[in-house]
Amino acid sequence: MRNALLPLLGFVAASTIMSTAGHAQQNRVSERQAPPQSGQKAKNVILFLADAGGVATVNGASLLGYGEPLRLRIQKWPHLGLSETSPVDAFVSDSANGMSAIVTGVKTHNGVISQAPGGARGKEDGLPTKTVLEYAEQHGLLTGVITTQSIADATPAATYAHSNDRRKWGEIFSQAFTPRFGDGVDVLFGAGRREIGEQLAAAGTSFEQLGRTHSRPIHAALADVQANERRPVVVADQMDVRAATLKALDILQKSPKGYLLVIEWDAHSDDPREGLQNVVDFDKLIAEVQARVDLNDTLLLFTADHSFGLQVDGGRRGEELLAGYDVWKAATRDKENDLVRLKNVMVNRTHTGEEVPALAIGAGAERVHGYFPNTYLFEVMMKAWGWEPDAVPGK
Repeated sequence: MRNALLPLLGFVAASTIMSTAGHAQQNRVSERQAPPQSGQKAKNVILFLADAGGVATVNGASLLGYGEPLRLRIQKWPHLGLSETSPVDAFVSDSANGMSAIVTGVKTHNGVISQAPGGARGKEDGLPTKTVLEYAEQHGLLTGVITTQSIADATPAATYAHSNDRRKWGEIFSQAFTPRFGDGVDVLFGAGRREIGEQLAAAGTSFEQLGRTHSRPIHAALADVQANERRPVVVADQMDVRAATLKALDILQKSPKGYLLVIEWDAHSDDPREGLQNVVDFDKLIAEVQARVDLNDTLLLFTADHSFGLQVDGGRRGEELLAGYDVWKAATRDKENDLVRLKNVMVNRTHTGEEVPALAIGAGAERVHGYFPNTYLFEVMMKAWGWEPDAVPGK
């Protein structure tokens, strides 16, 4: 009888193990917000751009913030791929080419903002390439651009401006007020006030004059935006991106036709604690935004413009990931070196050429999968809306 029961007992034990594993898997799956059915058209698109937020940086942020891998909200999103970031003539991208390719579908040269590669940086213009923000404006959507960096720096600038040199901040910023399509960016929040102001002054203008000319005040702080302003512009010394994003959503979500919102948060890890903590904080903001939108009509897309030379090459659970950071931070001579060598982390403090993560959830997210050039993300956003692009110069 004992022998006869052995197969039955084995079956029961196996069933129990399978059931337990199944419940564990179900619990993991339940942590993910249920995506909409495939083919759902987007009304709204939110692009989260972690500048220099490569695969290793995203992993390192989870380890720093939670002591475990795969703890970020974005790492629970169901659709993911790897985006290749090179410019037309090299292997390693800067933010200008990297973001321009994402928002126009056309790769260009490093240092060039949303222009076809026929031009030469700082010498000759290429043909302007139409951005997703310009398409959104043309279709009557509301648009917003928010960044921790200068609002005229390469990543945000690629959405609304066209320039052969990313350093022309005064010229770039001014283009926000002379749009090629629609009435231009509706919500524009970022930093860089001193540097942009200096370049505007050198060109014979100012924030005040630009604001008067276009009947659109350019505030120096987010707190200066009035409750009834529908198209606010803030160029501050520093930008609280969480507060800026929530204020922007209050405005954009009232649009009957939908909206495009682009949010950049710097993730360069030349200072590894600052860079990784930025990704942790960005991920928390993304979770807040996800809770405010309807994924049945909103595409959330996270990616990076290029990768960065950070690697986690040691460490154990329960130990501090950035052991030795305080000693490095206090040593000025070490901060001037290209290499950061901590116990468990090494950073070569430069852009790198490997693919970066692309993660998505919501309407149209199913198109994000596999390896692809970063120009494909432009197609993902356009197809999510159901729009066909114009003939693209230089493609």
